[in-house]
Amino acid sequence: MGIVVGYLATPEGQTALDVAATEAQRRAERLVVVVSDRGDETPEQRRDLDAALDGIRGQLDTLGVTYEIRVLSRGRDVAEDLISTAEEIGARLIVIGLRRRSPVGKLILGANAQRILLDSPCPVLAVKPDAV
Repeated sequence: MGIVVGYLATPEGQTALDVAATEAQRRAERLVVVVSDRGDETPEQRRDLDAALDGIRGQLDTLGVTYEIRVLSRGRDVAEDLISTAEEIGARLIVIGLRRRSPVGKLILGANAQRILLDSPCPVLAVKPDAV
């Protein structure tokens, strides 16, 4: 059992991580952070990812959350990575970050978010960063 969160080094990804960590604390659940690695990153992008992962570890260690970080680079899409991880661990919740969209963009939900919402084996909590 646990909580699965999809992480990207974006404001949406950080908000999803923050909310998922809070939920993991509240529910006394393990947090599984899923980072989908495309496998074609430049050395600079890889260093940025490694730095972001170090930051995640520090944040979760400080909060006292039991966690696992999975960097998946199997060529699958983000939705498949999150859904399969949730199925594997018997997740109670998936947390994803959503981008703010224009009025027209609100008519169409992102393909990954839509697939996660429709195919998830458990409830999905979709969060947006605070307005700046």
